[in-house]
Amino acid sequence: MFGPRDTRVRGWFLLDSYLPTFFLTGAYLLCIWLGNRFMKNRPAFSLRALLIVYNLGITLLSLYMFIELILATWEGGYNLQCQNLHSAGEADIRVAKVLWWYYFSKVIEFMDTIFFVLRKKSNQITFLHVYHHATMFNIWWCVLNWIPCGQSFFGPTLNSFIHVLMYSYYGLSVIPSMRKYLWWKKYLTQAQLIQFLLTIAHTLSAAVKPCGFPFGCLMFQSSYMATLVILFVNFYIKTYRKASSRMTIKETTLTTEIKNGFHKDYFTTANGFPNNKKAQ
Repeated sequence: MFGPRDTRVRGWFLLDSYLPTFFLTGAYLLCIWLGNRFMKNRPAFSLRALLIVYNLGITLLSLYMFIELILATWEGGYNLQCQNLHSAGEADIRVAKVLWWYYFSKVIEFMDTIFFVLRKKSNQITFLHVYHHATMFNIWWCVLNWIPCGQSFFGPTLNSFIHVLMYSYYGLSVIPSMRKYLWWKKYLTQAQLIQFLLTIAHTLSAAVKPCGFPFGCLMFQSSYMATLVILFVNFYIKTYRKASSRMTIKETTLTTEIKNGFHKDYFTTANGFPNNKKAQ
């Protein structure tokens, strides 16, 4: 459907056959289902030390990818508006190598969900969470095989920067004494939404003013990113707008319960007796 694969990535780990990616994704989904059943009547694991190490590792990997992508695209003189697959020579290979790590990081990030299962954080295993993790790993197998450089660099560059912030937040949230400083979770979600919109704009710019990058891939990427925007907006509204509404209602209720400086319960038990009963 996409035509011949890019020969520059032939022989790279996990890329020659789709089967490993397919089976790893299937194992991921199976682990979620079996893990929830296994943990149903068992106490949650803490995993604090492991989570600190894991999140630190993902943060450092994301930082490496972010810096390396900037350096590689700068070396190759990449055009921000539209960049084809073959004009930058060795810089294209350098970009492809970083994007392989980006692809591989998606299987590592399956552990996000496994940790949720072991910690019995089932409320965080949403459709958005599973959809995003499962599809990204598979889509990036395709990207590495057909469009491993050029215009493909932009989304991972932004996403790697966002992941530096996001996994730093996750790592710090495991430490109880640090939680009072983590007021900026809402802004992480906003940053993710901005990232998706910028990626869509960057992708479509190559369709409006082509440079030889495959048009079908541009349309597919834009469509996929649009699904993430819809799901993340829905998540944002449910999580933050409704939470804000609940706080407003709570404050209103508290205000109406106070009259002349006294709580309503004061009047229902005035003089030591409930008002709806007569003193004996």
